[in-house]
Amino acid sequence: MKQEIVIKDITDLDRAAREFLAKTTDHRLVAFYAPMGAGKTTFTTAICNALGVTDPVGSPTFAIVNEYLCSDGEPMYHFDFYRIDDPSEAISIGLYEYLDSGNLCIMEWAENIEELLPEETLRVHISVNPDMSRTLSWED
Repeated sequence: MKQEIVIKDITDLDRAAREFLAKTTDHRLVAFYAPMGAGKTTFTTAICNALGVTDPVGSPTFAIVNEYLCSDGEPMYHFDFYRIDDPSEAISIGLYEYLDSGNLCIMEWAENIEELLPEETLRVHISVNPDMSRTLSWED
C-alpha cells in the first residue's frame, strides 16, 4: 500500500517525523531517495529528535556513519553514502554489521549502494513540491 506524508514547512517537521515513525515502526532499515537539498538530513534530524536523541545530529558525509543514542538507550545509525563510488567501500566500513544489528539504520544516498541493501529495506522518496513543501512516499 502506498503511503505519503506531506511536510508543509520546516515547522511541520516534528509532526511529520512522529507520524513517519508511527507508520513505519516495523522497519529498522530505512533508505531515503531524494535530490540534493530535498531535506534528507533535516528530516533525519527530526526523526532523531522524536526518538529522544540528545547528541548533535548532522550529515555523516565524511564519516559515512554516525551513531546516536536514543532515549530508550538503543543506538541508531545514520549513513550518508554520497561519497561512496564503489559499493565495496560500504562493505569495508562494516555495513552488514550495522544492518544486521536490529537497530534503526537511516541511509541517505542509498542509491549508491542499492545492490547491497536487504530486501526488507524501506525505500522512502522525498520530493520537493512547487510550493516548497515536501512529500515523503513509500510502499508498505
